[in-house]
Amino acid sequence: MQARKLAYSWHAIYTRSRAEKKLYKELCSRSIECYLPLQKELRQWSDRSKWVEEPLLRSYLFVKVSEREYYDVINSSFAVRYVTFGGKAVSIPEEQIESLRIFLEDENRKVDLSHDNLEKGESVEVVAGPLKGIQGEIIQIRGKNRIVIRFDSLGTCVYTDISLDKIKQVQPVF
Repeated sequence: MQARKLAYSWHAIYTRSRAEKKLYKELCSRSIECYLPLQKELRQWSDRSKWVEEPLLRSYLFVKVSEREYYDVINSSFAVRYVTFGGKAVSIPEEQIESLRIFLEDENRKVDLSHDNLEKGESVEVVAGPLKGIQGEIIQIRGKNRIVIRFDSLGTCVYTDISLDKIKQVQPVF
């Protein structure tokens, strides 16, 4: 009898307050694939300033699990629950996770987060530059063209500046 191949998919986990890095470290030590989007910020104290890595999405961590690891992840002391819709954990497309990784690879790129319900934009794909291959929406925010990745299940959009000569229109995939 042949063993059934496990299907892995990405899910968002809601973490305890300010415990994203702790949960990430714990899950990595248990060989569970996870992704914690971090962004460097310059923090100012009265006596010094310092660059620190902060989670882009506060209280969220992404995990790629099969049915086998599904409950192991939530049993961590730093995990609260999966992000769900209709009582079932929402699956996040692999392309969105990869696009987010590419957004954050360039430390000099300003990536912004919005919890506002941004207007729907035209579906595009980046065809040149460091963001090549990313698919998202093009919208104007404060007079600048931005490429947006929507995480509807989190009520969040991640966006960054993009030049119109680096994109082409495509049919929506998400």
